[in-house]
Amino acid sequence: MMNSDDVDRQLKNLTRRGFITMAAAAGAGYASWKFLRTRPHESGIEWPLRNALQTNEKLAEAYFSRQRLSPSFRPSDLTRARINGRLGLQAPVDLDAWRLNIEGASSAVALTLDDIRALPRHEQITELRCIEGWSIIVKWTGARLADLIAKYPPRERPQFVALETPDRGYYVGLDLDSALHPQTLLAYELNDAPLELLHGAPLRLAIPVKYGIKNIKRIGTIRYTNIRPADFWAERGYDWYAGH
Repeated sequence: MMNSDDVDRQLKNLTRRGFITMAAAAGAGYASWKFLRTRPHESGIEWPLRNALQTNEKLAEAYFSRQRLSPSFRPSDLTRARINGRLGLQAPVDLDAWRLNIEGASSAVALTLDDIRALPRHEQITELRCIEGWSIIVKWTGARLADLIAKYPPRERPQFVALETPDRGYYVGLDLDSALHPQTLLAYELNDAPLELLHGAPLRLAIPVKYGIKNIKRIGTIRYTNIRPADFWAERGYDWYAGH
C-alpha cells in the first residue's frame, strides 16, 4: 500500500506531465494557426483549407447520381417554413414586371411566371438542410430545371448552369448533372401557397441534394456556361459543390 509521500509524488508527476502535454498541444495549435494564417489565399481562404474543400467536392461528385434521390416525406411531416437569408432580396421587386432571362440559349429568352407554370408541374416534400446545422421539411411545387433546359436549350452543351438574383446580390453555380437532377425544381409555390417575398417570390431554386446555400431565391437570370460560375458563399470560404 502506498503511503502519503508516494501519493504526493505521483500526483506531482501527473500534474507535471499534464502541464507539459497541455503546453505542447497549445504550442502545436498555435504553430498550426500561424502556419494557416501565413499561407497564400485561394478563392478567399488559405490554400490548405481550400484544398480540403476541393477534396470534399471530389468525394461528393464521386457518389452523386441523378438516380439517387433525396428522401421524400409525408404531408404530416411538414414543418414551419423558416426564413433564413435575405441576400438578393433587398431591392424592391415588381412581380408583374419580373422576367426570367436565360443566357446562352439558342435564342434570346425572357420568360414570365406563366411561361414557367406552363411547363410540367411537379410537387415534392423534401428536407432543406442549412449548412449551419438546422433543417426543415417543406413542400415545393414548380417546374423541373431539366424541363426548362430541354425547352430552351443551350447553343452548345454546357458544363455548368449559373443562377443570379435580378440585382446580382446573390448568385450560385451548379454542375450540369445537379441542374438536371429530377428533384431540382424552379419552385413557385411553398406548402401549397405562392411564394412570399422573403421566401424568394416569384421563383426560387429548390434542390434538396444540395445545402440551403445553393437554393437561391428570386432567380432573375439563368446562364448556360462552360466556365465554372462564381458562387457567393464559395467566394467566402465555403464548398462550391455544397452537396450532402
